[in-house]
Amino acid sequence: MNTILITTMTITSITGILAFLLTLADRTINNYGKIKIIINDEKEYIVDGGSSLLSSLIEHQIFIPSACGGKGTCGYCKVKVLEGGGPVLPTEMPFLTQDELKQNMRLSCQCKVKRDLKIQIPEELFNVREYEAIVESIEDMTPVIKKIRLRLKEEHEINFKPGQYIQLKAPKYEGNDEEVYRAYSIASPPSQKNYIDLIIGYVPNGKATTYVHKILKEGDKVYFNGPYGDFYFQENSDREIVMVAVGTGMAPILSMLYHLKENNIKRKATFYFGAKTPDDLFLLDEMKNFEETLFDFKFIPTLSRVAEEHNWAGEKGRVNNALEKYLTDGENKEAYLCGNPPMIDTVVSVLKQKGIPEELIFFDKF
Repeated sequence: MNTILITTMTITSITGILAFLLTLADRTINNYGKIKIIINDEKEYIVDGGSSLLSSLIEHQIFIPSACGGKGTCGYCKVKVLEGGGPVLPTEMPFLTQDELKQNMRLSCQCKVKRDLKIQIPEELFNVREYEAIVESIEDMTPVIKKIRLRLKEEHEINFKPGQYIQLKAPKYEGNDEEVYRAYSIASPPSQKNYIDLIIGYVPNGKATTYVHKILKEGDKVYFNGPYGDFYFQENSDREIVMVAVGTGMAPILSMLYHLKENNIKRKATFYFGAKTPDDLFLLDEMKNFEETLFDFKFIPTLSRVAEEHNWAGEKGRVNNALEKYLTDGENKEAYLCGNPPMIDTVVSVLKQKGIPEELIFFDKF
């Protein structure tokens, strides 16, 4: 019995010592102190070491695009790290080409601030700012998709191109112990500079979508930054427009359609929209209005999970099936796509087979 007690006490003591040593190591080894970040050889910032480069820049109101909110899954937050970045991590490699590696590109969400850094970022990112807004309205589009309108403070305006996105801040709440940013495309027309509309689908256990769908109320104050994105409507073109989206990917396409309408742009356009069932379709009246008012516009929804009781007389199958059926060729056409990566990859393949050059296929993966 004494032997068991002595053994138990010994194990407990060793465990306690190890826990103390780990705590001490975390406080000393990982305490990098104050770190200097020099940006574009002209701007200098002092930050606390140990965090990611992405979050350290955010603390100084420098916002780097990050569609996944810093989880290392989108590859958007690339910056050029000239000094102090350390070795490229395995988590970065899938998102960096050989040319980018040679140019010292890094994912800022994965690059830790451990020593003085010298980096380069596009100058336009200094013009990205954080906005304060009030939730003016929340509408249910489907059982799992909401449309929210964020009204800016009276003295503020936002300038963006149709197709671009913002990053919405989800604050700490019960069940979420950290502030997170998530990217959402703007669904409203760029002519309206004192509000933005977002179309946000619910993702189970998603920190930002749970906040929007379960917690956010009309009248609440929110913060977002932007605008971002190289995916936007190409003004200097007379080509026919092919638009493809699924689910909440309708948002940037909607902004483009408003832009076409308000500016009386006379270009033929076809919007292929994919959903699962009739319950997943939304803004059908808006699409009908576009068909009646735009120069030459056709909306083609297609459903992938149609049952007999749905009495659906429209297109069936995935959105790429509708493209293969109705798109005859790619001559003098350009395409705008928004959806999940597998959908984008499949549609890009179809469009290229139809003859649309890859450089005229613009897309956002989410």
